[in-house]
Amino acid sequence: MAPRLHTVLASPLGPLTLVAADGLLCGLYMEGQRHRPAQQTFGAPAPAGAAPFREAAEQLAAYFAGELREFDLPLALEGTAFQRTVWRELCRVPYGSTVTYGQLAERIRSPGSARAVGLANGRNPVGIVVPCHRVVGASGSLTGYGGGLERKRRLLGLEGAGAAGRWSGALW
Repeated sequence: MAPRLHTVLASPLGPLTLVAADGLLCGLYMEGQRHRPAQQTFGAPAPAGAAPFREAAEQLAAYFAGELREFDLPLALEGTAFQRTVWRELCRVPYGSTVTYGQLAERIRSPGSARAVGLANGRNPVGIVVPCHRVVGASGSLTGYGGGLERKRRLLGLEGAGAAGRWSGALW
């Protein structure tokens, strides 16, 4: 495993810890996030303006300002082949849209694996950038989000997702 660096950025969702290995973003974690790795695995601290983080910080700021709809960052995602397949498909869910776990399972040609898709979704190491917040329950309800349902609601609201503005309202 390559040596890692990390930085912490302020965001409307609270502090975000960005982790990079070999100059590639490999982690984006929220405080209190489920499946957040131990702090000591993040590597040495680095300034947000350092090469591995500068572009990510700029794109995140543009996203939160409502100016960016799709991230374009080099990523180094560590996970099983199935997890990486799910994460690639998550990147195809358009800004402002949602998909169910079952639909995501069908999209990866693994119908009936909605539960496994949900587990892979929950292990996404770069939330927001790989938009796991765009996955909802079969009924369209907000279910499971490693960063908490309030953050999921806010991210979907920022994007204007949901039928008839279901998640719209005060964001920040």
